[in-house]
Amino acid sequence: MILGIGSDLANIERIAGVLARHGDRFRNRVFTEVEQATAGHRADVAGTFAKRWAAKEACSKALGTGLRMGIAWKDMEVRNLHSGQPRIDLTGWAAARLAEITPEGHEALVHVTLTDDHPWAQAFVVIEARQLWVQPH
Repeated sequence: MILGIGSDLANIERIAGVLARHGDRFRNRVFTEVEQATAGHRADVAGTFAKRWAAKEACSKALGTGLRMGIAWKDMEVRNLHSGQPRIDLTGWAAARLAEITPEGHEALVHVTLTDDHPWAQAFVVIEARQLWVQPH
């Protein structure tokens, strides 16, 4: 069953401007060390950060809260599998919120997709609850 859906559209040029004005202060407030290292290895640093910004916004919407109620930017970390597929790992309040909305007997799966077409970066997040398999007696 679907527990939540979120989407967000971020302007890459706006994120580039924030990076230019606030640099490390912005990066360290919003992005984890893993996300910062990932962006540092990409040709389009601002685009990489913009996609992760959009993913965090979309994830907070899928959790049903938006960025309020104690959620922190770093409670959501966007990583890439070796295949390049993005995923979001949740910690802190975001993980607690996910546990709260996940029905008993289910596991939650957070699906994310990212795309960009300059000057836009976009993310979609779907949170799915999958019933745990119980062996019959």
